[in-house]
Amino acid sequence: MRFASVLRAISVAALGGALFATLAAPANAVTRCDELLARLKGQIVDAVCFESIDLTTHNPQTTPPDNSLPGLPAFAFIPQTDRTVISPNPPNRTPITKAVPGLQLDGRLADDAAGEARILLRFPNDWNGRLVVAGASGTRSEFNGDFAWSDYVVQKGYAYVSQNKGVLNFFLAAISATPPADPLACRLNPQSTIWVHFYDNDPATPFTRWARFMTEAGRVGQQAVLANYGRPARHTYAVGTSNGGYQVRRAVESAPDVFDGGVDWEGTFVDPVAPTILSTLPPAILNFPDYMSSGFNPHSTAALNIEGASYPPDIVSGSTSLWGLYSAQFWEVTLCQWQKRLDPTYDTYGSGTGTYNYTDRLAVSDVGKNVADFQTTGEIKRPLITVAGTMDALLPINTQARAYARKVAAALHRDPDKDKDKNDGNGDDRREPAYRLYEVQNGNHIETFKDTFPQLEFIQPHAQRAFDLLVDHVENGTALPPDQCIPHGGAIAGTPAQPGHCADLFK
Repeated sequence: MRFASVLRAISVAALGGALFATLAAPANAVTRCDELLARLKGQIVDAVCFESIDLTTHNPQTTPPDNSLPGLPAFAFIPQTDRTVISPNPPNRTPITKAVPGLQLDGRLADDAAGEARILLRFPNDWNGRLVVAGASGTRSEFNGDFAWSDYVVQKGYAYVSQNKGVLNFFLAAISATPPADPLACRLNPQSTIWVHFYDNDPATPFTRWARFMTEAGRVGQQAVLANYGRPARHTYAVGTSNGGYQVRRAVESAPDVFDGGVDWEGTFVDPVAPTILSTLPPAILNFPDYMSSGFNPHSTAALNIEGASYPPDIVSGSTSLWGLYSAQFWEVTLCQWQKRLDPTYDTYGSGTGTYNYTDRLAVSDVGKNVADFQTTGEIKRPLITVAGTMDALLPINTQARAYARKVAAALHRDPDKDKDKNDGNGDDRREPAYRLYEVQNGNHIETFKDTFPQLEFIQPHAQRAFDLLVDHVENGTALPPDQCIPHGGAIAGTPAQPGHCADLFK
């Protein structure tokens, strides 16, 4: 899944310099970093660890410069760009009201044969006894959640761990009007001459790794918490956005021994049968040029075809179109990235991106099996909240968030082991875990698009509120508010005015 600022990342100048400067310590003194690294020996390598005066992004040392890992090409590691893609622009980012002194460690997971899996740990000195583990959107780094998630939770005293799904970002493959020699190269959009190579299309980095590294980050984080604080975390929570939201879903489906609950913000739905990215993106790619040629006519055949593929209505302001922003930054490059990973025998640019037909390809390729290998099952074993926007034009809510909610409902209903009143007597509460879908009226996939279209709504404050509600539910047994449509300027409500789905995608 591609996220905003791919185009901007291409234009960012390579920045050098060391990741961080560690604080000076007396000769031969054993620091907290020394002790933590010793306890994590064999698990984290190439680590940079330091005592921080402030773990929030007010401190310029918190997020390293783009292109600052030695030996990598430009754009493979762009943490300062990555942190901007899931958070609004100022002044709407997470408020920072205080400094949070503590310890920060960033390094590579030693057991990754591809050598790309990275992990970030932030441990406030004033710890509240809990751990948050974050997933990464797109192909973003472990610093992806710095503005949206880390700044929010470390100020509350949570230990914070994040990871990069076991994969670096991309490198520039070519600047060319025609497909380059690199068979895995993807162009940024149908008009672009810029071609990039995504690391997660390489043989050693399949999408099936995404769930594994979320769980591994949770386990390593729990060990590190014990080593650093001398006691285990009382609770561990998963949070993430887009592909990171997918990681959260898989975490509560497959690792209930690690995670106590999760919040997925517009998570990616993966299913070999239901409509997903490979089936919904091609109609948008195919019809957008004709829609643009029509003068953005909402009644044109092209517009109706795009909406018929479950996309929300377009918003047009002068010569700028919401669909146009998605077309320029996401639609084709995302389809290419997923198709080359999951259906590599398809001729991407010879046969066409807009004419890719997932259903037809099931009979002549392994794409169905490849999708099934990392599908979201809906069989959650811990409480989960999904927060998604009705105007998402990358992961349309009808084929994504609502589809996953239906899968959860079906899974809970058919599982005979989930008895609402059953407890095995050993402290294992086997009641059905709570699931909620909170829909944000006019929320979309990219928070910064609200700067262009003020009709849109931010999702970030609702995702953060959902996190607080999840914690209260897990730790105090407080009932979660019901599924609901969050209106313009509204908030998640105990008694919502619009329970269930939003009646209109755009209002």
